[in-house]
This record gives sequence, structure tokens and C-alpha cells, in this order.
Amino acid sequence: MTDKKRSKAIIVGGSIAGVSCARTLISAGWDVVVLEKSYAPPTGSPTGAGLGLDPSSQHLIHTWTNQPQLLHNSTLPLTIDQNQATDSEKKVSWTLTRDDEYNFRAAYWADLHGIVYKDLPSEIFFWGHLFLSFSISSDKKSVKVKAKNRQTEDTIEMVGDLLVAADGCLSVFRLSFLPELKLRYSGYCAWRGILDFSGNENSDTIIGIRKAYPELGKCLYFELGSGTHAVIYELPQKKLNWVWYINQPEPQLKGKSVTMKVSNDMIQKMHQEAEKTWGPALVKVIQETFKPFVNVIYDIDPLKRLVWDNVVLVGDAAHPTTPHGLRSTNMSLLDAAVLGGCLDKWGVDRLESALEEYQSIRLPVVSKQVLHSRRMGRIKQGLDLEDRQPFDPRTASSKECEELQQKNMPFFAADVPFFAG
Repeated sequence: MTDKKRSKAIIVGGSIAGVSCARTLISAGWDVVVLEKSYAPPTGSPTGAGLGLDPSSQHLIHTWTNQPQLLHNSTLPLTIDQNQATDSEKKVSWTLTRDDEYNFRAAYWADLHGIVYKDLPSEIFFWGHLFLSFSISSDKKSVKVKAKNRQTEDTIEMVGDLLVAADGCLSVFRLSFLPELKLRYSGYCAWRGILDFSGNENSDTIIGIRKAYPELGKCLYFELGSGTHAVIYELPQKKLNWVWYINQPEPQLKGKSVTMKVSNDMIQKMHQEAEKTWGPALVKVIQETFKPFVNVIYDIDPLKRLVWDNVVLVGDAAHPTTPHGLRSTNMSLLDAAVLGGCLDKWGVDRLESALEEYQSIRLPVVSKQVLHSRRMGRIKQGLDLEDRQPFDPRTASSKECEELQQKNMPFFAADVPFFAG
């Protein structure tokens, strides 16, 4: 990098997208600062924060750390993608489709964040700093960012060559460039939770769930009912992650979050509905989960661009997506890898070319993945689609069931592009 001018990037957002970009931009020879409103990096394993890492993301993380065993030791294999149906009256299940070559790994969000964050210079992170505003210079060569220290209330200013917007699905940067573009409600919400069964490995609940789902620990189970579906898989440290999607009108959210506060009455009603919908083993897991919560499921119509002058969107700021293709974290990691590669290739003197190439590589991929994930969600929820009747697991043909498989996701395997051409 000695023949290239060193340049500075300001990354707003210290989530996985932000810290991944910090890592790849530093590797490309850039000076980096990261602004994050949270007071410290996440620790432990927050409830409801399970995710699946695809092979491309696993490979990237192995190349980013000098301790590749960290990922293996902190994840569990997801080698099977299985969709099955439940008859809510008879409480019996049957397999709709199965893929034994899935090759994902199950992780906690906080654990993955820790692996990517590990060994990055501590001085580049401004924890507890709330983004306030930004401005692009008249010559489009620099960007100024203002942020407030949440502890001291002091305002700071930073100037950089590039601003990386990694501020999530409610991105203020996307809103500033596209004020008319709104999040699109999917038509359903998700109850989520994690059951910690450490110390209770031989309880009736765990014996029952392992009997009903015998390949927990290596299988991603999708359970489909009539107009609803659920997901269950095992996470490290003796925990089960479950999600249950329910069709309903869009709730009114308060504050800047897609997570709803739930009351004890709401939880009790949810437990009663679970008894009507799912088999007893899954019902027990749901009922014994401490503090389940609700996510309102949104995505956004694919953007026509990801770059404005020297501001670039990455992660959920660039492509909010429904969770059915396990894309959100994987897309964020790929965004960071491609952005870092393009900046390394072109250098600061050709920043415009670097950002254009990033956009040309990632935009077609994430656009197709967002739309496919949307379609998968609507199929599994039994919602209307223009080209087919609502999916009914009781009557679906084998061809219709094939659409449920994760491997149908565009750019699912090794064909995901990292470079132009």
C-alpha cells in the first residue's frame, strides 16, 4: 500500500456490517473510525439473536482472523435444510422437502460480532456516540460528520474521504437520499425466543423436542402449518432458537425499532394459539421460553443505487430483507468484502470508480435476494402471489414443495460474485 495515498473512512454503525467494513477497509490501507450509539460492543448471547452463516461468509471470516478455529468452536453445523408440515388437528408432521448438503453454521449474533471485532484497534471505535448529521463538500471530495457523545453531551466533528452508512434497516442515510422510500410491511410478525436448557438436558421438554426433531444440532427445521410457519434450530451453549410467523395487520410501532414490547397477556394468548397450531413438543419449548418478543417483519423494494457521491450504503441500510433466506448477516459480510476489495483495487484517487464497481457487483445480487426472500416468506405464510395459488402444505405437490428450499436463493452457492466481470 506504500504507493497509494492513505485515506480516511467514517463508518456509522458498529454492528456486524460496520465492524466487517472496518476490517476490510483497514486491510485495503484505509484509516477508519467507527461511530456507534451503543456504549460498548455486545457481550454474551442476547435472546433471539440466532443466525445462519453460509459457506461464503464462513470462508470470509476464516480469512479475516488468524484464529480460524474460533468460528468452528462458537457455532454449530446446519448441514440439513428440512421443511415439514404439521396438521394442527391431528398433531402429526410429515416431511415436505429436505436438503442434506446445506453447509451453513448456526451462531449467536453477539458471538459472530466478537469474532469479527476481535483484534481491531480499539482506538478506531467511538462507542456511545450518536450520529447527528453529515454534509458532503462542494467538490464531492470529502464528507463531514457530526456526532454527540452520549455521556458528556459534547458534539464532535470528523472529516473523511468516505462515509460508510452501516446504520441498519431504519437508516437515516437512506432516508436522507430517498425520503419517499418507506419500509414495506410483509403482512406478518414473528414471535421469537431462545430456550436455555443448560442443566435441563434430560427434562421432559428437551427429551420431547429431540424426539420430535431428532436432528437438532445439525438441522434447520421449518415447520409449516395452514397460513403460518415456524423455525427451530439449536445454537451453541445448550440453547434452542425458535421463530413463529403470524399473519396480521401491521402493528403501530413506537420509537425507532422493529421490535414490539409485549405484555404478559399477549404472551399468554400466544401460548394458547401455539397449542392450537403446533405439536406438543414445540409448544412446550415456546411456553418455557423466558421473555419471548415480537419482531415486525419488513423489507424494502430493491434500491436503484447504493452510492451517492462519497457515501455508500452497506448491510441492512442498503437492503432490508425478510429473514426467510437467512440473508441479512450474510449480505452484510459480503458487502464489506466487496467494498474493501474495490477500494483496495482503485485507491483513494479513484474512489468514484471503486464505489461504482462495488455498486455494480452488489446491487444485482442483493436485489434478487431480497425479492426471493420476500417470495419465500409469502409462500410459507400461505399468502397470495401473482403467479401461483397460496401454498397449502396439506395439498402441495412435490414441485411446489421444491420452492421451499433455501438452495433456490439466487447466488446461493459459489456463484456469488466478489469481483466485476
